[in-house]
Amino acid sequence: MEHFDLIVIGGGPAGYLGAQRAAQGGMKTALFEERALGGVCLNEGCIPSKTLLHSAKVLDYAMYGDKYGVSADNVTLDHGAVIQRKNKVVKQLVSGIEFTMKKCNVSVFDKRALIKGRSENGFVVLADGIEYSARNLLIATGSSPVLPPIQGLEKALESGFALTNREILDLQSLPESLVVIGGGIVGLEMASYFNSAGVKVTVIEMLENIAGSIDVGISDILMKNYKKKGVEFKLPCKVTGFDNNSVTFEEKGESKTIEASKVLLSVGRKPNIKNIGLENIGVYTEKGAVVTDDKMQTNISGVYAAGDVNGKSMLAHTAYRESEVTVNNMLGKRDFMRYFAIPNVVYTNPEVACVGETKQTAELKGFEVKTAETSMRMSGRYLAEVEGGNGIVKIVVNAKDNRLLGVHLIGSYASEMIFGAALMIEAGMIIEQIKELVFPHPTVCEVIREAAFLL
Repeated sequence: MEHFDLIVIGGGPAGYLGAQRAAQGGMKTALFEERALGGVCLNEGCIPSKTLLHSAKVLDYAMYGDKYGVSADNVTLDHGAVIQRKNKVVKQLVSGIEFTMKKCNVSVFDKRALIKGRSENGFVVLADGIEYSARNLLIATGSSPVLPPIQGLEKALESGFALTNREILDLQSLPESLVVIGGGIVGLEMASYFNSAGVKVTVIEMLENIAGSIDVGISDILMKNYKKKGVEFKLPCKVTGFDNNSVTFEEKGESKTIEASKVLLSVGRKPNIKNIGLENIGVYTEKGAVVTDDKMQTNISGVYAAGDVNGKSMLAHTAYRESEVTVNNMLGKRDFMRYFAIPNVVYTNPEVACVGETKQTAELKGFEVKTAETSMRMSGRYLAEVEGGNGIVKIVVNAKDNRLLGVHLIGSYASEMIFGAALMIEAGMIIEQIKELVFPHPTVCEVIREAAFLL
């Protein structure tokens, strides 16, 4: 039986980065991934979707270039070519991870791993009938799409009428119409791409607002932008069934039906905790997720869980940091995971980005807050590059000590600016300190400083 210092189960962001950091720290490390290195993020999530969305953005620039004095005739999008480019990008990045694992001397097994039990050396993992042991385990098995109990859904998935994020990113041709069930990040990003590509898109969402927990005002602005582009929104509405290329839903107590060529199911994700042997060593789970402390350790000493499987913050960048906290603690370095300044981004056009508290969440936590909001049109660069844009920045501040609690953006470059806001919150900066920062000019990020001067 081969023995390791660490066995990682799952090769997504938490898994492969955790394996890399452990090996770099001198630990003999094994990584088990039965499908593909990179996990959902790289193969059927973050990276593929952003590749598609960039193609859509290029198309939008070309189609509406006359606003900027640039005209082009017969502009079209070749969806097949977009998918080919997506596959090329994914292949290149997966190859990069494979190279890194090899360079760091991580033993990678493309096998399904099952935690069998304990041993005198720590823990035993079984894969293809072969046993391996390790002093430490990192559970990084990720998540999978939630499949709600909707009448006809199973048949719709089998026929290819209904798709999850995995299948829709491999469609070889554009559907005439697409119904997106779920107005969260995944649903909105795919609605954005297919709308730009010329597909008739309808979004059905159970809540009264789209984009989940983001600031309600920014959610409204995003929806107005996409209504102008032709996306239809049905909310709050509940989908009740699938039948004959149609979707049935309830709207204000009335049953309605809408036809579609394809349906994207994007109502959330659930941690992958089944069939990996957690019960064999007594790992505690709650509400379908592995329970971890701020060191990412489970209730079993030497067993850690990072990424979507612990259900804390299902974002790739959260997974990266959680894996680093995990490995640091394995190596005897004191490190703790903090979740109050994790940025979130919706890569639509316009982009949405936020970090920290909204006014509502801050008040629920007992903060007395004050807020400020300013238009991105105050930025010379934004005016120069975004014709007719309605982007804004909104900041949330603790009224007692003027400490920054939250920043919320909608507009160009929001995804690239939000890290600065996250740094401000992580550092506990107060408004007076933000006012003293020198922002480059002309940039869109200057609007954050302008908002600070409104308080």
